Amino acid sequence: MNKEALLLIDIQNIYFTPGTMLLHKPEDAAKKSAMLLKRFRTEGKNVIHVQHNFAECFGIHSLVKPYDGEKIIHKDYPSCFLGTDLHEYLQENSIKHLIVAGMMSHMCIDTTVRACQDYGYEVTVIEDACTTMALKYGKKKIDAETVHAVYMASLDDGFANVMKLEDYL
Repeated sequence: MNKEALLLIDIQNIYFTPGTMLLHKPEDAAKKSAMLLKRFRTEGKNVIHVQHNFAECFGIHSLVKPYDGEKIIHKDYPSCFLGTDLHEYLQENSIKHLIVAGMMSHMCIDTTVRACQDYGYEVTVIEDACTTMALKYGKKKIDAETVHAVYMASLDDGFANVMKLEDYL
């Protein structure tokens, strides 16, 4: 079996703060992510936290705060690979399978999961430990639940095994 790691992407305070970056039910996704995190810590498996370098409110949310010694990746782009040492870290630790949770489904989750294919990583996305926001295209507003469902369906079609937390556990 391939060695796996938990990749928690951008579960940051900015997404819980009222304003333009507030996501759809971020607490629900963070609580599910915290359950995953507890499982990985209990089993002594690798945990990787990803933090986008926002100008403000960028700290990692208290529900999934990193422990000393857990890897933290700081990034400036939607992909967790671009301009970071993620790929090198995964290779150094013989990690071949990533369990992914976090924020935002339509941006950093999607971009990172698709990039995993370029590097040959197996990916499982825990869909109810991820969330996103409503989007607007032209004059059409797309609600967050639809945005999330479309991205999960797309990733499940050749890029990842997408499942609910209870099915993974």
